Amino acid sequence: MNIPSLWARFRSNEGRIGFGILAANRIVEYDGDFFGSPRPTGTTLDEGAYTLLAPCAPSKMIALWNNFRALAAKLGKQAPAHPLFLIKPGTSIIGPNDAIERPTGYSGKIAYEGELGIVIRRRCKDVAVGDAGSYIFGYTCVNDVTAADVLDETPDFAQWCRSKGHDTFGCVGPVIATELDFDSARVITRIGEVERQNYLLSDMIMPPAELVSRISHDMTLLPGDVIACGTSLGVGSIREGARVEVTINGIGSLTNMLASRR
Repeated sequence: MNIPSLWARFRSNEGRIGFGILAANRIVEYDGDFFGSPRPTGTTLDEGAYTLLAPCAPSKMIALWNNFRALAAKLGKQAPAHPLFLIKPGTSIIGPNDAIERPTGYSGKIAYEGELGIVIRRRCKDVAVGDAGSYIFGYTCVNDVTAADVLDETPDFAQWCRSKGHDTFGCVGPVIATELDFDSARVITRIGEVERQNYLLSDMIMPPAELVSRISHDMTLLPGDVIACGTSLGVGSIREGARVEVTINGIGSLTNMLASRR
C-alpha cells in the first residue's frame, strides 16, 4: 500500500480558505482543482496559523444502513441485496470541532454513529465495480447524527431524511486519507473518555468499490460527495456538552460536541 496523503481544508487566521496536505500539524498549501491536479503554492502554514474545516464540501452525503455483519446479526437482518441508504443534504455538513446543534423545538434524543466516509473524486454515473476505485479520492471519518425520536414519529413512514438531515448533523473530517488499510482499520467512537464503538471495517457487507458502483447506478455522484458506509454495534445518545470523537487509524480523529440547549 502506498503512503497516504492526508488532504485538509482550512481557514487561515486571516480568514483565507484553502486546502493542502497535512503533515506533522503543518499544512503544505495547494491550489487549483482539489480533485483534479492541484499544484503546491510554496506556502506552508504552521500549527496555530489555521483552523481545520470539513475536508470537502459535498453536494450530498449518502448514508448507508445495515452494512455491517455484526449489527445485522444483532438486529436479525439479512444482508441487503442492494445498498440501503438515505441522503443527508450538503447543509448538514460540519467539520472538526464544530458544534452539533439541537434542532429548534426538538427536545428528544440525539444519537451518534461513528462511520467511514468515502469521498468521490470525479463525476460518477453507472460505473462498473472494477472501475469504481478510480472514482474514489479517499476516506474520512463521519459522525452520522440523528434526531432519534423523529425517525419513527409517524408510524406509517420512517423519517430517515428528516431525522438525519438537520444542519450540523453530518460531521466530517479531520482530513481525507488517500489510502487505507481495510484489513486492520477500525472505527472507534468515544463519548468523553468512554469507548462506545470499536469495530473492524473488514466486517463491512458491501465494501467501498461496490458501494460506489451500485449507488452510481441510482444517482450521479459529484466530486466531494461523501458516502457514509454505515455503522456497527454501539450506537447511542449524546447529552448536551458531551464530546464525540470518531477515530479511524490511518485517518485521524474527528471531534464534535453537542451544544447546550438555547
